[in-house]
Amino acid sequence: MELNKEIKDLLSNNILINCSDEEVIDFLTWRIKKDWQEYDKERMDKAVVIKNKIDALPISFPNGTVGKEYHASFSLPDDLVEDYWLEDVEAIGLKDEVNPTDNSCNLSGVPTEAGSYTFRLCYKYKGWVRGMANLERKFTIAINPDPKTLWKNIPTPTDIEYYQPDSECGYVKVESKNGQPQKDIVVASQRGRSHAHEGNPRDDHYRVEYLEQSGWYIMAVADGAGSAKYSRKGSSLACDAAVDHCKQFFADEKKVKDFEEYITVYNAEGNDEYKKLLGDYIYQLVGNAAFKGYKAIETEAKSHENVPMKLYSTTLLLSVCKKFDFGWFVGSFWVGDGAMCIYDKERQYIKLLGTPDGGEFAGQTRFLTMPEIFTDQASFYGRLRFSIEQDFTALMLMTDGVSDPMFETDANLNKVEMWDALYENISKEVELSDDNAESQYQLLKWLDFWSQGNHDDRTIAILY
Repeated sequence: MELNKEIKDLLSNNILINCSDEEVIDFLTWRIKKDWQEYDKERMDKAVVIKNKIDALPISFPNGTVGKEYHASFSLPDDLVEDYWLEDVEAIGLKDEVNPTDNSCNLSGVPTEAGSYTFRLCYKYKGWVRGMANLERKFTIAINPDPKTLWKNIPTPTDIEYYQPDSECGYVKVESKNGQPQKDIVVASQRGRSHAHEGNPRDDHYRVEYLEQSGWYIMAVADGAGSAKYSRKGSSLACDAAVDHCKQFFADEKKVKDFEEYITVYNAEGNDEYKKLLGDYIYQLVGNAAFKGYKAIETEAKSHENVPMKLYSTTLLLSVCKKFDFGWFVGSFWVGDGAMCIYDKERQYIKLLGTPDGGEFAGQTRFLTMPEIFTDQASFYGRLRFSIEQDFTALMLMTDGVSDPMFETDANLNKVEMWDALYENISKEVELSDDNAESQYQLLKWLDFWSQGNHDDRTIAILY
């Protein structure tokens, strides 16, 4: 190898003048290699220092859920990093966006598939020039499956004892009177996810009626105890026997005439005598209706190999009401959990028609099938209620499959804002307008709402 003229001229007046070309080349190679090694070591040391600092930053990414909006953000010190980005996040269904103003990065999107994903934070450190390697830090996040997709929906076998459909809904249309729309009833009942997952039957039941001749509404919902083998039959018997008794009562014209007269006089005068007379009729009506439900279950249990009544355990919420010239009369009976309430949106008013029962232990309740419900007279009379209201937006009866996720605690049942939220929630999917028969299917669909940890049967009846 020979030195070119430029190098020879450069070296013509220095100590290398007497060196051969080979010696000069050897020297230059040695010098450059030594300087490069020092330069490369300094550069690598700097990169290691910066990488250690970046690795030590408290950056973390929360787990995500399929189909649910994901968002995470972080920033890197601009005195350490010139440019950075995320690699491999597209496979998760996410994208990154770096804001150069504050050197922050937003990671967002909607994950499409469950799994564990590793992605990289790649960056160019301060002083980086083209040809240098990018540094990186690896992260792992878990994308959880949509909880709803984990639940099976196994149909209930039709050949089981006391079979009933996995869902039901109904609508009771009441014709307008004198050109004025009348309140209608919409009701729906849906098997809970916990039952559907194992192919078990729905234990809730309902029955609603409007008696055109007398103008009385009758509504009943019942929640069969999940731990009781035949509770689905218990809830059915309770609703049917209670409603049938009320219908028989209202078929007796003399009873109805006297009952409605006491209601009218009590509304006008409010004296204790008529309150007692009215209370006696409430006992005959809804009190005896509840007892008929108890007796119907007792009879069924005895005829079914004399099994214990507790195998038919069920709650019962029962209401009767009618519109008078002065307003609405509402009578009720309530045993067990769930909720029953008069709600008026315009007046921001609620009135609970009873108190949810708490059992001896958390998660327990009382049932219609417990003899003490009827033998403890003071407690029994406390379950009988009546109210006279000028008007209302809705009278709602529901099992705890609805009330638990919507109210969370019994105390919240007394908060009008919680009933506001429930009614608004329902109204987003259910058109509660006059003569809308489609509302029954809309309400059934609404009952499929998702609430973490709340997967019981759901039943709700609404007079509106």
